[in-house]
This record gives sequence, C-alpha cells and structure tokens, in this order.
Amino acid sequence: MVKVKQKNLKEIIDAVQGYDRLLIVGCGGCASVCLGGGQREVDRLCMDLNFFFKSENRPARATGYTLERQCNPLFLEELQPIIGNYDCVLSMACGAGCQYLAETYPETPIFPAVNTVAIGIDREIGVYEERCRACGACVLGYTGGVCPVTRCAKGLFNGPCGGTNKGMCEVNPNVPCAWIEIYNRLKKQDRLDNIMKITPAMEWQNQVQRTLVQER
Repeated sequence: MVKVKQKNLKEIIDAVQGYDRLLIVGCGGCASVCLGGGQREVDRLCMDLNFFFKSENRPARATGYTLERQCNPLFLEELQPIIGNYDCVLSMACGAGCQYLAETYPETPIFPAVNTVAIGIDREIGVYEERCRACGACVLGYTGGVCPVTRCAKGLFNGPCGGTNKGMCEVNPNVPCAWIEIYNRLKKQDRLDNIMKITPAMEWQNQVQRTLVQER
C-alpha cells in the first residue's frame, strides 16, 4: 500500500497564498487507509486552514471533498460540476493521484498537501514499514521474500557488502543486515543454492516514466 504523510501546515499555507477559494480533495484509497489523506484528514486540514484564515482576517475559505480514488478517471469526474467554483485544489492523494488530478484539470492550480513516503506494510496503527520501491525488477523469489532494494542500505543484489557486523548493517547498526536475513530464510527453506545465482545489475528503468499494461 502507498503511504502518505501530511505536509506541515506552514508549507501548505505558503503554497496557497493568494487563493481565497480552496478545495481540499481527499482520497478514499491508500491515503485513507494509512490515515494520511482520507475524509478525517480532509476535515482536520479544513478546520486548521479555516482557523488560520480567520485568525489572519483573511477572506479565504477551505472546503473538503473526498473521492473514492484520485488515480482513476471515473472518480475524478465527480469534481467536474464543482471544481470551477474554486481558485485552487489541495490534493491529499499520493503523487500519482495528485498528478492525475492536475492532468485532468490543467487549468486549475493543484497543490499536494501530503508527501508520498513509501510502499509498505502496517506494523500497527500509524506505524508503517517500507517494503517496496516499485523498482520493476523483483527478486523476492530468489531472496526468500526479503527485498534487497528496500532492506539493504546499499541496495545490493548479490550478497552483503562486507561491512556486516554480528548480523547488523554497518550503515545503521540497529537494523539487521538484509543479506544475513536472506541467508537465514533460504537456509530454513533448504534453498541456499538460490543465493549463488547472480542477479544482473539494476537497469534503473524506473528512472524513466513507465506505462504499465496488465495482461489478462
């Protein structure tokens, strides 16, 4: 799941300087589940902004609206009847949703109200752990389900760097070495031969925009 985190209020206020009619658009998908940009967060940001505008005697006013998803055209159409009533939009979706919103309504200034921080898992409510960077070259099948791109500080594909110390990472001694975990996992599964397979260096294909087509 994509994780987002709200920007600090000052950064948001600075971004919308000069606009009086603001529409805050939440996302009911990932941003909502990670408590970063759903209806509740939209309501809270509305309240914070309107309180600030009032304290500054500014005529500006923020209104909230939450779509089921911001990365799908069917849901973005919901904004068509109302978006012309606003000077700008604050998007609380991930970077993909925010960009799609800006592409769909190119005449309206769109500002992100959140930062997209990771694709991760839920450890507990409000605690998320990054597990995937969508690199497009998944090797989890050969590494016992441990991702060397996100969990190795150096993103190494073919074994540890040599700085491992008692099973911990040399970059952050509080973090287990991903390649020690890969070794232990494969050993438990009697698949240690996998660790000897050489994985080609990353082509960094995610440095250019990709169009993904899901085949049936």
